[in-house]
Amino acid sequence: MQPASLLGQLIEALRCLPGVGPKSAQRMAFHLLERNRAGGMHLAQTLQVAMERIGRCSVCRDLTENSLCRICSDEKRNPAQLCVVESPSDVLAIEQATGYQGRYFVLMGRLSPLDGIGPAQLGLDELAAKLRDDPPAELIIATNPTVEGEATAYYLQRMAQKSGVRASRITHGVPLGGELEYTDQSTIAHAFSSRQYIQDPS
Repeated sequence: MQPASLLGQLIEALRCLPGVGPKSAQRMAFHLLERNRAGGMHLAQTLQVAMERIGRCSVCRDLTENSLCRICSDEKRNPAQLCVVESPSDVLAIEQATGYQGRYFVLMGRLSPLDGIGPAQLGLDELAAKLRDDPPAELIIATNPTVEGEATAYYLQRMAQKSGVRASRITHGVPLGGELEYTDQSTIAHAFSSRQYIQDPS
């Protein structure tokens, strides 16, 4: 069996992007080769550097090229509020839509036992240590309102309760089954400002 041509390899490589099927990947490849080779070279170079240098923040697990992300290194942020989100895109959505000035903890996913994603994969041992050693006044649970997101929210609520930390949950405006990343900014702002406390520390 002969190896795929370079064009075939390029098309196949582009299919690693979410939502990009064979036809879309083919259009992208032809566009870069026929009309924008300079853009393609810039994309390739930027991708290589980004893949090599971008890692996770040592404190909140957000994506960053430094040991601390810009939020964790900002001394003006309020350490009394800790917002737990599923992904870095959720951090960006909240930052763009609200005036939130607290800190974050990024799970990089949500609990899904069927997919082999448990507490250890989400760094919940790190979060438990934060709640124990340097507890915030409020744990804001901002997981998505999906089945897995709600299960994750319940788990986080129990963690907060065990640590004596007051927990709140964003509620109004975010549709059931929706994703924060794809929700408009005014809806996120309303949901965030209307968050409800879901338990008081005993």
